[in-house]
Amino acid sequence: MVDIKKIEEAVKMIIEAVGEDPEREGLKETPNRIARMYDEIFSGLQESPETQLAKTFSVAQDNLVIEKDITFYSMCEHHFLPFFGQAHIAYIPNGKVAGLSKLARTVELYSKRPQLQENMTEQIAEALYQHLDAKAVMVVVEAEHLCISMRGIKKPGTRTKTISVKGLYSEDSKLREETYRMIVNG
Repeated sequence: MVDIKKIEEAVKMIIEAVGEDPEREGLKETPNRIARMYDEIFSGLQESPETQLAKTFSVAQDNLVIEKDITFYSMCEHHFLPFFGQAHIAYIPNGKVAGLSKLARTVELYSKRPQLQENMTEQIAEALYQHLDAKAVMVVVEAEHLCISMRGIKKPGTRTKTISVKGLYSEDSKLREETYRMIVNG
């Protein structure tokens, strides 16, 4: 669990360090607000993908499953600034599927941690591949990073795309390209 008191103390020190008065009316409750926010936005640290992907359903056919445009918000571990966007998941089952909400919950679980987009993409793909015993998994994540948009190079609207493939998608370029086209175009 998040240590609320420790975060409050740290935020109060930051407020003082930037030259503000932590007792000023508008800032007085800010340390507590930020601590509670961190408890919420880092809640994925307390969860595991097994919890989300444990319940599956048998299927007669191993037809492609695609869930697109799963909105997420995460926090860059380098600057503790948000990055946000959409995740797209495709997988070929191996006799069992997860409930569709569980795919979105898996994205949520990994996005609610201090994170790198590259790692988050890989972690989602690996969790689905392992816990669903899927024949193939593709995860595509597109995001805007506020550490690029509002500081440093200051290029708002820049989007980063990361892709992770597992199983048959690693071996069969035609299958991989066809699925990717379906994610991007349709």
